Amino acid sequence: MKRFIYLIAILFASIFSGCKADLEELEDFTKNNYSLLNQDSVQVRFPKIIKGKIAVIGYIFTNCVDVCPLTTNNMRLIQENLIKQEIKNVEFVSISFDPEEDKPSVLNRFAKVRDLNLENWNFLTSSKETIDSLMKDVGMVIIKSDSTVYENGMKKYYYVHTDRIQLIDQNGILRKNYNGSKISIDEIIQDIKTLSGL
Repeated sequence: MKRFIYLIAILFASIFSGCKADLEELEDFTKNNYSLLNQDSVQVRFPKIIKGKIAVIGYIFTNCVDVCPLTTNNMRLIQENLIKQEIKNVEFVSISFDPEEDKPSVLNRFAKVRDLNLENWNFLTSSKETIDSLMKDVGMVIIKSDSTVYENGMKKYYYVHTDRIQLIDQNGILRKNYNGSKISIDEIIQDIKTLSGL
């Protein structure tokens, strides 16, 4: 009997330690301080804008035709699930790594075309220097690749980039990286609940 109880204790310990390991403290985002503009051209400070809240962070460029639309839609699904479950105190942030094209008005249009709920969702951009520095700090790899200019002057171009959504806790600590375009909605919802103490 004692052996059985001991084995049960070991099992529970391994389960809870495994849960904790999944949300280990990876990096302190509060050491950063960036001046950015949101989709309404309002200046904000990142990560101060998410201080005291859980944050879901995505990285995009609006001319993207594959990964970024999927990442954005997944963030929308996460937001909708949280609303349905009445889980609050969660902020959403999409940061463009193409600041030369993605001005605030472009980000605003990008969000409105997709009918996104901007109540707790900011789309951010800044100068190229600032964005390049921010991307380096958050571990994003961005490489500009093939580009084409058509006869009508329209330009088509691509970035090879890290496919990522990040989960930040209430203290500004990075807790988990996800594959942005293929993220499990149930997984990140559960992780948010864990950070919320639910």
